[in-house]
Amino acid sequence: MKITLNSPLDMHVHLRDGEMLNNVAPYSSKCFAGAIVMPNILPPVTTLEELKAYKNRILKAIGEDKFEPYMTLFFKNNWTYEFLKEAKHFIKAVKLYPSGITTNSENGVSDFKIENLKPTLEAMSDLNIPLLVHGETNGFVMDREKEFGVFYKKIALAFPKLKIIMEHITDRNSVKLLKEIDNLYATITLHHLLLTFDDVAGGKLKPHLFCKPIAKRYEDKEALLELALNAYPKIMFGSDSAPHPQNKKESNECAAGIWTAPIALPALCELFEKYNKLDNLQKFVSDNAQNIYNFKPIEKKVVLEKGEFLVPEKYNNVVPMFAGKKLSWKCN
Repeated sequence: MKITLNSPLDMHVHLRDGEMLNNVAPYSSKCFAGAIVMPNILPPVTTLEELKAYKNRILKAIGEDKFEPYMTLFFKNNWTYEFLKEAKHFIKAVKLYPSGITTNSENGVSDFKIENLKPTLEAMSDLNIPLLVHGETNGFVMDREKEFGVFYKKIALAFPKLKIIMEHITDRNSVKLLKEIDNLYATITLHHLLLTFDDVAGGKLKPHLFCKPIAKRYEDKEALLELALNAYPKIMFGSDSAPHPQNKKESNECAAGIWTAPIALPALCELFEKYNKLDNLQKFVSDNAQNIYNFKPIEKKVVLEKGEFLVPEKYNNVVPMFAGKKLSWKCN
């Protein structure tokens, strides 16, 4: 049994930089036609010069693979309309991080008053540049995404023409917001469709399943599954594949991030087949994103075949999700 996906897309990926970029980027470029690349490297990507240089490093890392890195800038609240008008030719979106909330986000936003963010957001709205948001507060870890919903409401109402992507949603409250507010959209990861907090810390602590936002409750996972399996038109696949060296994961200060790039499409095939929803996989991993962002990706046919895939224990010094386990689909 085989399934062919037309131009599958990863609408949220961390490719990192330097040696890590060279290690992990080919596993995204092999089975995807393109990906939205997060800008939280060091230093964060805030200028067009940095962005162009980073894109060139990505293209060098992927070699001859047919793959388009869709670039983003790290949100600053003092950009001019003229800067963003020029930037629009080189980016797909701008990413907003609350300060210190996740990897390399120390230079993120610390003051969420609308008037302070207005110059950049107003220009983005006028120029039709999507805003991507890591939506968490600094509150109790299981409630951070729910608490951030207040800001989503404020910003969506203040800028009704601004397309806002709630990145890697994990909470049924975010699902409710998505359905209620017209200009809110969302990405959903593979791991949040499969995991709850029990999988991370219900028994022995599993460092390679630790991410931010943390996996939530069973009812939250079920709410996400309902959207993904039925390819709800306002959601799309974004892996949030986030590699760290093995020693940074297996340490007393475990880094947040799950690396899923090598197994994302095979595992999604397995999941959608389990629920007899394979017919909706194309929409979830490509068509919805094209409609939301209003673009056409490069043409690339990716064939997945039913057959045993033994996931390696690690790829160089990075441990993937499902390391050492067998999946029932593989990417040719």
